[in-house]
Amino acid sequence: MAGRERLRGERPVTVLHLCCFLWALFSLCQNVGLPNSPRRDSETTYGGRWKYLTFLNQILQTVLFGLCTLMDAVHMFLPTRQRSISRLLPLKDFIFSVLVFPVGLFVAITFWTLYAYDRELVYPKELDEVNPSWLNHTMHTTILPLLLIELVSCPHKYPHKLKGIIGLSIFGSSYLTW
Repeated sequence: MAGRERLRGERPVTVLHLCCFLWALFSLCQNVGLPNSPRRDSETTYGGRWKYLTFLNQILQTVLFGLCTLMDAVHMFLPTRQRSISRLLPLKDFIFSVLVFPVGLFVAITFWTLYAYDRELVYPKELDEVNPSWLNHTMHTTILPLLLIELVSCPHKYPHKLKGIIGLSIFGSSYLTW
């Protein structure tokens, strides 16, 4: 437990979380603000952008890094509130280990595997005119290094395997059935 407390709230980790949160928030806002192309009529079709796992992953990462930033800031600047904010630690660990890391890993690996096999399956050339390449890499490439940095820089307490599998299964089932 001492190792977990040692890293949480230190300035470099707080700066890392803040940068990741601002980057995730900025890219999410840019993604939402993109105009629709004929191939990407996400606003008028069932589910809109919410049907894309990449979009859900962006939201999950933004929530995670926002929560990390909030917890780090309270830890640094309001030590008297430290006890109340520590109640969020299990939630943050659960979100990271059960949702954000597995979904982010799946999105990055699946996207680039399908892209290498046949680009038209996941990212047609006409999207290059609408979606800037830096945003594509933000949604499908940089997520993995950021998650790996989070994994190494901040120890997490992982839930029991059964709870993790159940949580991820509920998320996956909900995504597939809605």
